[in-house]
Amino acid sequence: MFDIKRKTIEWAGRPLTLETGRIARQADGAVLATYGETVVLATVVYGRQPKPGLDFFPLTVNYQEKTFAAGKIPGGYFKREGRPTEKETLVSRLIDRPIRPLFVKGFKNETQVIITVLQHDLENDPDILGMVAASAALTISGVPFMGPIGAARVGMIDGELVLNPAIDQMGESALDLVVAGTQDALMMVESEAKELSEEKMLEALMFAHAGMQPVIDAIIDLAEHAAKEPLDFQAEDHSDVVASIKSLVGEEIKAAYAHPGKYERRSGVDAAKKKAAEALVKTDDKPEGVDSSKFSAAFKECEADVLRRDIIENSHRVDGRALDKVRAIVSEVGVLPRTHGSSLFTRGETQALVVATLGTGEDEQYIDSLTGTYKESFLLHYNFPPYSVGEAGRMGSPGRREIGHGKLAWRAIRPMLPSREDFPYTIRLVSEITESNGSSSMATVCGSSLALMDAGVPLARPVSGIAMGLILEPSGEFAILSDILGDEDHLGDMDFKVAGTSEGITSLQMDIKVAGITKEIMQQALTQASAGRLHILDEMSKAMEAPRAELGEFAPKIESIKIAVDKIREVIGSGGKVIREIVEKTGAKVDIGDDGTIKIAANEQEKIEAAKAWIQSIASEPEVGTIYSGKVVKVVDFGAFVNFFGAKDGLVHVSQIALERVANPADVLSEGQEVKVKFLGFDDRGKTKLSMKVVDQETGEDITDKINAERAERGEAPLSEDTGGRPKGDRNGGDRGRRRRD
Repeated sequence: MFDIKRKTIEWAGRPLTLETGRIARQADGAVLATYGETVVLATVVYGRQPKPGLDFFPLTVNYQEKTFAAGKIPGGYFKREGRPTEKETLVSRLIDRPIRPLFVKGFKNETQVIITVLQHDLENDPDILGMVAASAALTISGVPFMGPIGAARVGMIDGELVLNPAIDQMGESALDLVVAGTQDALMMVESEAKELSEEKMLEALMFAHAGMQPVIDAIIDLAEHAAKEPLDFQAEDHSDVVASIKSLVGEEIKAAYAHPGKYERRSGVDAAKKKAAEALVKTDDKPEGVDSSKFSAAFKECEADVLRRDIIENSHRVDGRALDKVRAIVSEVGVLPRTHGSSLFTRGETQALVVATLGTGEDEQYIDSLTGTYKESFLLHYNFPPYSVGEAGRMGSPGRREIGHGKLAWRAIRPMLPSREDFPYTIRLVSEITESNGSSSMATVCGSSLALMDAGVPLARPVSGIAMGLILEPSGEFAILSDILGDEDHLGDMDFKVAGTSEGITSLQMDIKVAGITKEIMQQALTQASAGRLHILDEMSKAMEAPRAELGEFAPKIESIKIAVDKIREVIGSGGKVIREIVEKTGAKVDIGDDGTIKIAANEQEKIEAAKAWIQSIASEPEVGTIYSGKVVKVVDFGAFVNFFGAKDGLVHVSQIALERVANPADVLSEGQEVKVKFLGFDDRGKTKLSMKVVDQETGEDITDKINAERAERGEAPLSEDTGGRPKGDRNGGDRGRRRRD
């Protein structure tokens, strides 16, 4: 019944198996991939005819994680998987980016790739396996796909590069690098690093490329036994239309691209397009003309050719800059003074308004993943409103692009953040792209760094980012462009983004539109990006060189204390009664960790101190001989009760109120009065003993020695703390006690 084809190899110390013919047999291509004990199913279905009227390739990639894969039931009321998680969205993009350029040019048939995680062993991340499975499914499906690709993750542990490290190893890694590529070249890069040098990053890239070759060979071997007949597809020839457009408006397109301003440039190009369309596009009056979708594709090709040849032959960019020159930069901080931190970063016609907000443990985001639920204390959200490009458009929830760009900036900034122990805040950054003409994600990195420093977050070093472009001709000629414009991105061959500090790279992302780039190109791009990144850091330093020494007045203050784990229950109280009372009466937020770490937050230091003292009074005992500030809570005929240690009260006996005799405590003390007391210990019944008379009520100084010196001069016995500060040998209140016995 089943015609199963299977290929198994040993890859980075674990078995990788690719299987087809048993599951999802009605799909054009279906591969069940197993790595370790993680199992992923990838399917491919494509239309046999192009969708009419499209001038783009309608490829959809959906990566989905089923909770049953990890033996879990979804949370929430409906108990089924809902909208894609952030990771599912990011991995969908991760798979889409390297496969999209490898479809035959001109193929516009609707194509859908679905990758489903069926089993997760909690050791091998399914994202790499998903890319491998998708590549294999495409290769055997018959779709015009010029693959296969391989993929690999590289970590760096103790200075050594590691291929496909397990999930628990990544906590020790200074690098999280994901690479996809063909046999000959790299196609896609995504990474987070702890200030790696350009040389080390290039070494890691080549290590990943070599590491994925056995997988590519395995896919080819599987395809030799299981591939379907390829679709008979011939790309539409636009050369005649391109030639006609060039002859009609080629010079006008070139003149339009000489304008440095985005809108003047687009107006010139639009005018040229309209003129060419009037002459060439089919209408009711001109049935022999060119179809509109064919014309659009040909015009874009003509436009790209004009731009690219000018760069290759004349080193002339759209806005007249040299190939390695960065646009003018203006950096500002504190633009929204009531926020915790803010910046406005402008580079040419790209601008990001970034705002930093500091919160407490209550503000951490709970993330439910296949490996378990965890809390994230650093959030970065990127928004791209339509007005940023001068358009009116739909406003809605963040799309894949917004989520992807935000995650790239998050990876770039995170390695430079202080540890939770040193800075116990939840940090949220929001980047509002207010203008866009090239690399708004890198503007977000720069603006985020400035906003954090403006907020007083102790970044290890400022971070900047730059987007590089590539023009690669079939002849092998190429030009690498620093700080690309939107047009250079759309009509070029590579989007290569590098973020980092003065010491090294913190994040690297690469997408290409051709069949891969070589080590030589990658090396030159990294070198040129390094110079640009350092230049941008210098420009940013004109606004702010280092984080502010203190948090802003509107930011919450947070202090951490540690208590014994067995005291946590007492601090929380039955049903949370105690902790609720602490929060309500002090006005501070209190977050209690499982390890006994307690974070106390408030806008005023007095509230923090009040909550801290209360918690310490529950979780610890006062120290004998220590002076405390307290408040009289009740006056009785034999003394006064003083609240002196959080919620703890103690008795100041009438004999301990003052050095002179006190007949009626109410004559000296009143409820609510602030006093200073010395903790003397506990009496035989376990009651707390306090003394006021041995403490200078003005300075809080312990004057026991001074009193005893004066008593010695008078020939009197010294005070004894063992007897509550009374003279030694007297257990009944000195002279007063003797008079009572008489």
